[in-house]
Amino acid sequence: MRIYADNAATTKMSRRAIDAMIPYMEEAYGNPSSLYELGQQAKEAIETARADIARLIHANPQEITFTSGGSEADNQALLSAAARGKREGKMHIVSSAFEHHAILHTLKKLEQEGFRVTLADVHEDGLIRPEEVEEAITEDTCLVTIMYANNEIGTIQPVGEIGKICREKGVLFHTDAVQAMGHLPVDVEKDNIDMLSASAHKFHGPKGCGFLYVKKGIPLRNLIEGGAQERGKRAGTENVPAIVSMAEALKETVEGQAENTARQREQRDRLIEGLSSIEHSALNGDASKRLPGNVNFCFEGIEGESLLLLLDDKGISASSGSACTSGSLDPSHVLLAIGRVHDVAHGSLRLTLGEDITAEETDYLIASVREVVTYLRSFSPIWRDLTEGKKPFIL
Repeated sequence: MRIYADNAATTKMSRRAIDAMIPYMEEAYGNPSSLYELGQQAKEAIETARADIARLIHANPQEITFTSGGSEADNQALLSAAARGKREGKMHIVSSAFEHHAILHTLKKLEQEGFRVTLADVHEDGLIRPEEVEEAITEDTCLVTIMYANNEIGTIQPVGEIGKICREKGVLFHTDAVQAMGHLPVDVEKDNIDMLSASAHKFHGPKGCGFLYVKKGIPLRNLIEGGAQERGKRAGTENVPAIVSMAEALKETVEGQAENTARQREQRDRLIEGLSSIEHSALNGDASKRLPGNVNFCFEGIEGESLLLLLDDKGISASSGSACTSGSLDPSHVLLAIGRVHDVAHGSLRLTLGEDITAEETDYLIASVREVVTYLRSFSPIWRDLTEGKKPFIL
C-alpha cells in the first residue's frame, strides 16, 4: 500500500487545476502585456482569476497581487508594513516564536535595520493567546503578523480575535495563511485581516505560484523592479497558466470544503486515537483546534529521521516537520516553542492526510508507525537507558 501523508509539504495537483492550465500553454499563450488579441486573452484570464480569488476570501480584485508563492508574499507583506512603519516613526513588530521561517528570517533582517521584534509565547497546546498579543502591542507597533494555522503541528490560531484587537488599535495585521487556504473558511473582511499570504501548491494548485492580499490603501514595497506588471508592484511576465490553475484549484477546494473536512477530521481523530495508544508518545498541539488533516506526534527514545526512512519502506510518505527545513539536523523550532525538550522533539512525526483518506489507510498508518517505533526502540541506547531507569521518561 502506498500512502501520501505529507500534504502540508505539497499536494497533488487536481485534474481541474491541470486542465485549466493547458489552454494557456497551447492556445492563449500570449504575453499579457501585449496589445494584440493573443496577449489580451492572457490578460483577461489573469483578471478573471484575480476576481475569483478575491471573491472566495471576500476581498476586492485590486487587493490581490500574484507572487511566486507564500514565502515571497510573506516577505513583501512584512517589508511593506515595516517601510510604512518606518515612515511613521513606528519600529516595533509583534509576531510569534513558531512562525514559518519566511516570517522569522525576514524579522531577523528587519531587526538588523533597527526594528524591535516581540515574539508572543506559544503555549503547550500550540495556541497563541489574543490577550498576550494585545499586551505586546505598544504605541510604536506598526505590524502584528501571526500565522493562520501552523505548518508543522496544524494548530489554528484565533486570527479573528487578533484581527479585531489590531483594528481597534490601528495596527496592521498580517497572517500567513499558506496552510489554511483551501482547508478552512477564510474571510479577510470578517477577521479584520489587512494582509494575507497564500500558496497554490498547498491546495492542489501548481508550485511556484501564490498570492498576497493587501487591503486597499496600504502601500506595497516592491521586491522585484523592472516592469509595470501587477500594478507596478511585481515586475516580470505573469505566469498565466499557473495563475489560472491556482484560481481553479481554490474554487474546487472551497466547493468541496465541508465534505472533505468532515472526512479528514474523522480519519484524523481515528489516527490520533491509534497513535496515542503507543506508550510514551504525545500529540503535539490541541487535539481539536487543528487543521482537519494534521496529526503531529513525538515518540520518546527514537530519532525522527530513522522513523521516516522506515515508513517510506512501508510505502508511507511523511515528514518530521516543515519541508523547508527537512535537511536540518536541528529539532523543530515549533516543537521547542511549545515546550518540547530537544531529546523528545527529535523523535517527531508529521502526518498530513489528503481529502481522499480512507479508514483502511488510516489503520495501515497506525499499524505501520507502531511497528516501526517498536523496532527502533528495540536497539535504541536512549530507550534502553529510559527503560532501565538510568534516565527519567518525559512523555
